[in-house]
Amino acid sequence: MRVWPCGADKQVLRRCAPQDDRVRQFSRNEIHMKQLYLIIRSAVLWTASAVHFFPGGVLLLFLELFLDHRKHEWPQRIFARNVLRLAGAGLEVRRAPGFDPKRTSIFISNHVNLFDPFVVYSSVPQFVRGWELESHFRIPVYGWIMRRFGNVPVPDQRTAGSFERLFKLTKQALDSGTSLAIFPEGRRTRDGRVGRFRKGIFRMVRELGVPIVPMSMAGSYEFHHKGAWLLRPSTILVHLHEPIETGNLTDEEIEALPERIHAIVARPVHEAMEKQ
Repeated sequence: MRVWPCGADKQVLRRCAPQDDRVRQFSRNEIHMKQLYLIIRSAVLWTASAVHFFPGGVLLLFLELFLDHRKHEWPQRIFARNVLRLAGAGLEVRRAPGFDPKRTSIFISNHVNLFDPFVVYSSVPQFVRGWELESHFRIPVYGWIMRRFGNVPVPDQRTAGSFERLFKLTKQALDSGTSLAIFPEGRRTRDGRVGRFRKGIFRMVRELGVPIVPMSMAGSYEFHHKGAWLLRPSTILVHLHEPIETGNLTDEEIEALPERIHAIVARPVHEAMEKQ
């Protein structure tokens, strides 16, 4: 028996139309159910994260009164990792063969969402802090933690002497053995792609005398991104790339350094997006 496709003639079209309507209705219902699931799931996860974050943050500040946070870093790492777990994000870290977990470094990463600092603290296996906008230090609990645990304030507005002050604080942190994580895009991505790197940190690196470790966070945009509140199931894959020595770079190499590191950071991120 020959089966005619829907639309082959008017008689067949009339028989197929109700079936097509049912298929379309089923597809719409399925989409609505998935959306409803994501909304309920996200609401539960945001609530769980908030219930953990605020009391946990206050507890960290309290412990700081009795414990040296450099010698007793494990509560901070547990806190950061649990922030991701309770938000429903998986985490996988891949280290390049030449990466030295004991060497003070500058970690240059893409910037995706407000969970990025917790991804950094959960992924970098050494004492690490970061550049943080001065305005963020005024955020209740989060800002108090950032200030208390030694993050470096970055001026929101450029003023006379602001660059020199930032360089001084950055060098003090590195000289004390504190690695720094920096997001040179200066803002969270809107489309998941790695934006242009600003040159601030790259103007300092030769004088700072520590290696740069390019760091890629792939899958983070699919988990959560600016402009949306849903928390989607995702595993964040962090790449810690081969370190780049900076002490003997020429002026030409310094000038080309932002694009060179941008290419390294962006490659795994963009490749992961293309596979979606």
